[in-house]
Amino acid sequence: MKIATWNVNSIKVRLEGVLGWLRQAEPDVLCLQEIKVVDEAFPRQAFEDLGYNVAVHGQKTYNGVALLSKLPMQDVTPRLPGNPEDVQSRYLEAVIGGPQPVRVASIYLPNGNPPDTDKYPYKLGWMARLKDRANELLKLEELLVLAGDYNVIPSARDVYNADAWRGDALFLPETRLAYQALLAEGLTDAFRACNTDAGQYSFWDYQAGAWQKNNGIRIDHLLLSPQAADCLRGAGIDKAVRAWEQPSDHVPVWCELAA
Repeated sequence: MKIATWNVNSIKVRLEGVLGWLRQAEPDVLCLQEIKVVDEAFPRQAFEDLGYNVAVHGQKTYNGVALLSKLPMQDVTPRLPGNPEDVQSRYLEAVIGGPQPVRVASIYLPNGNPPDTDKYPYKLGWMARLKDRANELLKLEELLVLAGDYNVIPSARDVYNADAWRGDALFLPETRLAYQALLAEGLTDAFRACNTDAGQYSFWDYQAGAWQKNNGIRIDHLLLSPQAADCLRGAGIDKAVRAWEQPSDHVPVWCELAA
């Protein structure tokens, strides 16, 4: 089973590119972030025509996540538990059917910038809630993939210039510690389990020729339960997509499970 994640930065703007990538890469499951539309405005039919089942947890103008799956989805659950007052659409979870079901979540973790505003405590609080949810799900001992835009640069090898990012919410020590605490629950970074080289990025800013200079960061991750990690057969970043017409600033990241 091939599971991918992609922050598309507006599904309306990127639709043709996403459809083209789906035809080319043929993932079984695609987790989307920053769709930036309400549920009713999501172009469901275009994906159904390619054979995908669709689940959406959208929001007007901002945020929004979706799940596309060639297999039936069950137990579809929007919103991250832990704060009933949080109305931002950043989390969507479902069980993907098949001979060996896999629970998958599409995650759009808060950016947290500027860090001297209430946006950063919100980010850290959201990460604490995600850790609690991961702990609950890991107790089920299922194949589990928590995939999405984490807005976390895990280490210096995941950024082109660590010094330039020292004060950014994506790379602050508290952010990285919260991410490591999440991994310590028993999760495996699928990409890093298969690729140890520095300079592997999933995001390049639109400004200052970042793409052309390869001034990127790796912030899109697929975290696997021990049961899923045992099935891991490969992982990668489809970097070339960033050079397509009207690209997102993120590219697809994927893993393959023997499931």
